[in-house]
Amino acid sequence: MKLISRLAIATASFGLIFTNFGEKSASAAIVYYDFTVDSPITKGNGSFSFDDATFSNDNIPVAPIKSLNFQFDGQSGVYTERDDLEYPTYPLVFPTTFLTGTKSVGLQYKFLDKANSAIDYEVNGYDFTITANNQISLGKVSYKIVPEPITLGGSLMAGGIGWLMKRKRKSVKKLEA
Repeated sequence: MKLISRLAIATASFGLIFTNFGEKSASAAIVYYDFTVDSPITKGNGSFSFDDATFSNDNIPVAPIKSLNFQFDGQSGVYTERDDLEYPTYPLVFPTTFLTGTKSVGLQYKFLDKANSAIDYEVNGYDFTITANNQISLGKVSYKIVPEPITLGGSLMAGGIGWLMKRKRKSVKKLEA
């Protein structure tokens, strides 16, 4: 009988925990993305975050970036949102569903090379452009959403509780036998 009451309490607690997590994640609308640029000249990786509750009401809605970090492969310099040529108005993020048919976002970010200010880089949605000495090199940008820590924590908790309940069932069956 003790086992049944403990399982009932664990199940109720589990439900309350997920209800509470759901409310927090709905109000905390910070979204995280990783992105990669790839061109014949250079490659690099970065990440950015934005509050999806701050999208404008324009035809193509945009939201300001909260934080951005980017680094070219093999280079030590790190670029941030403050490196955008029009900071603090830019960088921006915009939904790209109308371009791709899948729910994703694109980044608008333009910055100068830290070692050579005659070279500028621009990320515009899925396009990456390098301009140097009036020559343009084109590349591609890809994005990947980063799962919220709450989602990962909830998944781990659910798996742990499931494992414990399975273990308890096996021990109860051994006692009954």
